[in-house]
Amino acid sequence: MSTNGSSILVVEDEPKIARLLVDYLEQASYPTHHIGNGVEVVAWVRKNKPRLVLLDVMLPGKDGLSICREIRGFSDVPIVIVTARVEEIDRLLGLELGADDYICKPFSPREVVARVHAIMRRVASQSAPGGAYLGIVVDREHHRARVNGHALDLTPVEFRLLGALLGQPGRVFSRNQLMDRVYRDRRTVSDRTMDSHIKNLRRKVRKFLPDEHVIRTVYGVGYKLE
Repeated sequence: MSTNGSSILVVEDEPKIARLLVDYLEQASYPTHHIGNGVEVVAWVRKNKPRLVLLDVMLPGKDGLSICREIRGFSDVPIVIVTARVEEIDRLLGLELGADDYICKPFSPREVVARVHAIMRRVASQSAPGGAYLGIVVDREHHRARVNGHALDLTPVEFRLLGALLGQPGRVFSRNQLMDRVYRDRRTVSDRTMDSHIKNLRRKVRKFLPDEHVIRTVYGVGYKLE
């Protein structure tokens, strides 16, 4: 198993399930590292910066949802929660804490690999220098954003907000989910503050895309990139 920053971290305390996931991922050419308890995970992620985390919810030492919350405080690494707790409230809670996907046990290992592959493709398209959506390009390395070649003058918060929406076009983000991505220090921010950021971002994007309603409000839920 790999321990460098190119690996996928499998966090699972059941040895048979962990071995199955590791075997299928490595057969699909994804180097992996396995941790069987919750206590070690956050420190390992900080040090090794994995490409993706497959995270079980029920773990000894620390539960997966708490781990997800802590990781989102300092990293955007994709997180896929894997669990036998299938109740709707658990699914919503996992996604509210910043998980990118949710897989319920029992599952097909091939399905897990397919989900991982889909997330990896999305991440690669986000980081590619020429990647764009509706002419919008976000260059995270140089902290620049452009629309059809025109530079966007964005605040740091607006830049992270646009990056979050651009990462998953069509996905509806709640205000809390956007706050988690924009404010890494977990500060308390009112809905009105987030709405103000969205309003300013819309205005700046619309200057170069006047005929497009790029950022849509989904009433009672949140926002999405159309």
